[in-house]
Amino acid sequence: MKNHRILISIASIFLVTHIPTAGAELVVIANPHVSFNSLTQGQLRRIFLGQTSKFPNGEVAEPLDLGGEYRNEFYEDLLKKSPSQVDNYWANMIFSGKASPPRQIRPEDVKQAVAGSVRAISYIDRTQVSPSVKIISITEEK
Repeated sequence: MKNHRILISIASIFLVTHIPTAGAELVVIANPHVSFNSLTQGQLRRIFLGQTSKFPNGEVAEPLDLGGEYRNEFYEDLLKKSPSQVDNYWANMIFSGKASPPRQIRPEDVKQAVAGSVRAISYIDRTQVSPSVKIISITEEK
């Protein structure tokens, strides 16, 4: 029964509504007051996969995931992970007690959440960017 509850909890974490993103160009955003302008793909991957809880400058990082297709596109395009790879990874991390996945947030709430916290990092369609958030460049690792 306990395993059944764990599986239901894991499944509910990944159950999100479908949000179309056709033609969306996702960009990584942070609070405008963070002291960095770019991250490598590896740094971004480690933050969103719970392998580090800090930005490269030593400040605490709080990744925020969007739901549905935004999430899938982000992990596939920017982190080079399929949705099933990400789901399996988090199922293992949760089951082992090593880490918890990023908090999920609705796309319409992401700018306000990122603007309100220097710890927050997320992603958004480039057309939705405003002065309340800062685009973080993502560079290839050498």
